[in-house]
Amino acid sequence: MIGNMTLGQSFSGCIGYCLEDKINLSEEQKMELSINENLQHKDRAEVIYYNNCFGTASELASQFNEVRKLSSRVEKPVLHISLRLAPGETLSKDQLIEIAQACAAEFKFDKNQYVCALHKDTRDQHIHIVANRVGYDGKAVNLTNNYRRMANFCRQMEKKYNLREVLNPRKFLSKEQRLIPRQDMRKERLKNDIRNTLQRVTSYQEFEKKMKALGYSVLKGRGISFIDDKKVKIKGSEVGFSLSKIERILDLLQKIEMVPQEEKMRAKMIQEYQPRPGLTISQKLIEKTYMTAQFEQLQHSPFFKLQDELFKILFDPQEGEYQSQSLDPHWLMELKRKKKKQQRHHL
Repeated sequence: MIGNMTLGQSFSGCIGYCLEDKINLSEEQKMELSINENLQHKDRAEVIYYNNCFGTASELASQFNEVRKLSSRVEKPVLHISLRLAPGETLSKDQLIEIAQACAAEFKFDKNQYVCALHKDTRDQHIHIVANRVGYDGKAVNLTNNYRRMANFCRQMEKKYNLREVLNPRKFLSKEQRLIPRQDMRKERLKNDIRNTLQRVTSYQEFEKKMKALGYSVLKGRGISFIDDKKVKIKGSEVGFSLSKIERILDLLQKIEMVPQEEKMRAKMIQEYQPRPGLTISQKLIEKTYMTAQFEQLQHSPFFKLQDELFKILFDPQEGEYQSQSLDPHWLMELKRKKKKQQRHHL
């Protein structure tokens, strides 16, 4: 679970964002996105809990503003909290309400005005809480160490509801915990999306178009960056795909595309070879020996060299992935394993 907390001055703006549809989308766009993404962009927000308040967005803003007048010293009375579950995880509305109430108790605004809304326009289930920092007693909620407290609160909720456990931000960890390798799921997803897309295109224009279809904005200058649907910007070099590397991959793909179809079919036949049924053991051995010789010839062809270079760039050995990948066909890998086993046996 990821928790985020911000402070603001305008209740109407924050409550409007949390309870209403996105203002930059027309009714037609909402309908089209809902169909294409199988999500709810029309009436995307559902209020699941009111505390000491009730009504529409404008009515709530009016109620909150009346109470904020009890303290003229609070410059930012708006407390906005979002709590997002990991991809694939879901909780019931009752459980989400329990989490909202627990959050209010943790940060001591459980007796203040606050409203909790569930958003349905993203794949990751998440809720928004808008609270009035000013209470009915005129006192303001104390948010000292709020980032550390939010991180610890999320860890508690993960354990309570059997959610995926993640580490706190590094600055909140002990020296020992900081040594634990961390996996950034956002960067991992971007890296896989780039790699998978590059294997299905032959030009930069195609690549950018397909990345945009996946929900990314692409910024190309001296380098390349990607902005995901959460408005998080990541450089391509941060996930192992700098602009120069992407351009090199596309250049190799274009060269492979120009290889005669006969040579591609021959390579495919050799790599996907399966022994014919009904052969004796000796016949199978003769046929595999012949196919091995054919494969060795294939390895010296320009087509194979282009494929091999492309493969090594896509699956960089420094990332530890190339070791589990191979251009060798499965039957040749099996022969190599058996040969090594025999050699060990004779030793």
